[in-house]
Amino acid sequence: MLSSCVRPVPTTVRFIDSLICNSSRSFMDLKALLSSLNDFASLSFAESWDNVGLLVEPSPPHTVNTLFLTNDLTEEVMEEVLQKKADLILSYHPPIFRPMKRITWNTWKERLVIRALENRVAIYSPHTAYDAAPQGVNNWLAKGLGDCTSRPIHPSKAPNYPTEGNHRVEFSINHSQDLDKVMSAMKGIEDVSVTSFSARIDDEEQTRISLNCTQKALMQVVDFLSQNKQLYQKTEILSLEKPLLQHTGMGRLCTLDESVSLATMIDRIKRHLKLSYIRLALGVGRTLESQVKVVALCAGSGSSVLQGVEADLYFTGEMSHHDILDAASQGINVILCEHTNTERGFLSDLRDMLASHLENKINIILSETDRDPLQVV
Repeated sequence: MLSSCVRPVPTTVRFIDSLICNSSRSFMDLKALLSSLNDFASLSFAESWDNVGLLVEPSPPHTVNTLFLTNDLTEEVMEEVLQKKADLILSYHPPIFRPMKRITWNTWKERLVIRALENRVAIYSPHTAYDAAPQGVNNWLAKGLGDCTSRPIHPSKAPNYPTEGNHRVEFSINHSQDLDKVMSAMKGIEDVSVTSFSARIDDEEQTRISLNCTQKALMQVVDFLSQNKQLYQKTEILSLEKPLLQHTGMGRLCTLDESVSLATMIDRIKRHLKLSYIRLALGVGRTLESQVKVVALCAGSGSSVLQGVEADLYFTGEMSHHDILDAASQGINVILCEHTNTERGFLSDLRDMLASHLENKINIILSETDRDPLQVV
């Protein structure tokens, strides 16, 4: 009797209910999300040659409900992205690196762009900004070594610093000279900031002028000062460097709290990266029982970062044949794990960190199809 009272729910009702459920899900505007991602790890930390940031943008406004994390964006991964209805792909490696002259169906990277735009999916890549970040890929890689202290091999420079310009010019003016004329001339040059203070030089009261300027403005400053031989001969020009960041930069030099055998270190690295095999080059005179105290590491391709660094072990994804020979000749062991195997595991940590950083405002999912293209057979 009860069953006779049951009526199918109209399609329109189900559709409206679906809309209500979807609208209640959290999301972020793309621009706001990009700003938050930059707060998490500034793109200014990326290497100058890199292509980082927003690479593909659907027409605005664009809202993001699901953020999809992958190490590499391949066509197989793109299929997964579309299946899971993601709105933004965070691809650690930039799928667009070299300039594209056309967008056609002929190459796989062009097809990625087409499919992303057709399906309103944005693409963002942090790459070397995440390598350098204090909570980034290289720090994650160092976690597998055991208890240690680490520092960047090549520290990053502070992206923002109060000092404007990259040169400082300092000179002194006798009170008998036309101070107002000089100050007016300096302040009239674009991209110059000027300060002055009293100073006693050679038992004489003088005004010390200090100014910061760009390279372009420096030539105008020098041109003006050179017109007064006495003034110009006492001028000092300094190159300004932004301060180094203690925990940010490329690679990591790790000093273990306690030395371990190379064999033990190999086991730790395999366990951390979930690998059955790694590639090993023994340093001259070294064995599996040789002690390891200092490890120089770099996620991905480490040749340029690790070159010339004093360590017991180089740990990276890949190195050139001749760089391996050079290291081994110096008694340095080399462990290679293939390029993306030293990066991909970081994405699990990244998912958790971003969820916290973004206050769980959006869904964050990890690719299940992304994998290293090389296999041991």
